[in-house]
Amino acid sequence: MPLKKHITTSIKGMLMGAADVVPGVSGGTIAFITGIYEELIKTIDGIDLQLLKDFFKIGIKNTFVKYNLSFLLSLVIGIAISILSLSKLLTYLLETYPVLLWSFFFGLVLASVIYIGKQIPKWNVAVIIAIVIGTIISYYITIAEPLGSPDSWWYIIFSGFIAIIAMILPGVSGAFLLLLLGSYKTVLGSISGLMEAVAAGDWSQAWDYLSNLLLFAVGCVTGLKVFSRILTWLFQNQKNLTLALLTGFMIGSLNKLWPWKEVLKYRTNSHGVEVPFLEKSISPFQFDGDPQIIYVCLLALLGFVLILGLERWANEKQP
Repeated sequence: MPLKKHITTSIKGMLMGAADVVPGVSGGTIAFITGIYEELIKTIDGIDLQLLKDFFKIGIKNTFVKYNLSFLLSLVIGIAISILSLSKLLTYLLETYPVLLWSFFFGLVLASVIYIGKQIPKWNVAVIIAIVIGTIISYYITIAEPLGSPDSWWYIIFSGFIAIIAMILPGVSGAFLLLLLGSYKTVLGSISGLMEAVAAGDWSQAWDYLSNLLLFAVGCVTGLKVFSRILTWLFQNQKNLTLALLTGFMIGSLNKLWPWKEVLKYRTNSHGVEVPFLEKSISPFQFDGDPQIIYVCLLALLGFVLILGLERWANEKQP
């Protein structure tokens, strides 16, 4: 894999990581519009226990080629860089300029809907029904009442299973689903709590937090393998309907990204601060505050144009 391709893949990973930081925006959407979605799914699906045997049997270099690990490693590095460097900035923008930031994301996803819809080669009644079903499911997710999270081990595994599926599925946000499941605070609290416990030398507490994260990781790995296989099969055998369903998912997710919201419920985040939890979309003329309509339109247009630019860039990169 040439160095230029490594860098290009890492940049796409950074875009995915930036999307995954924000509840409501899907890294899978970015993977799709940058032209790496199917390769990512196939690469994940191709990884199994045989990989460990091949490291000793055919060597590290041949194993990397066989399983396309160079692509996956470059992508993961980009995602990690983006999450570590942008999480604080995006958190600040969400807290300080929520209406403007959500309008930018709205423009991003709206353009992505058009882009994925254009990939559907044949339109028929089945395609329209799939789009409607995807839209209804995704919309319901954005308005669903959050669940309480039990401390049982199976629920933590289940949360990881669901979250990782959403993170690779265009139009559905894994972070937002964790909020709906009631596990968002548990996962983030376990990460910060583990570091604090280790720093304090409280190994008993550290093991409790680590156990939660290991259970969550088991769910993520299981969900990734199971769902990547399903998606691979769908793209190979039912690509038309799969693209239609994904288009519907993204249309429904637009409700979550609508800039003007009325807060119905609050939650306490990992820092003990109350933040919006359950919201509903409202008209800008009903918004309690400055609706900033002109700036919202400009930023939504910017997001829309950015996706068109990414689409053009991706098409130029394809042979």
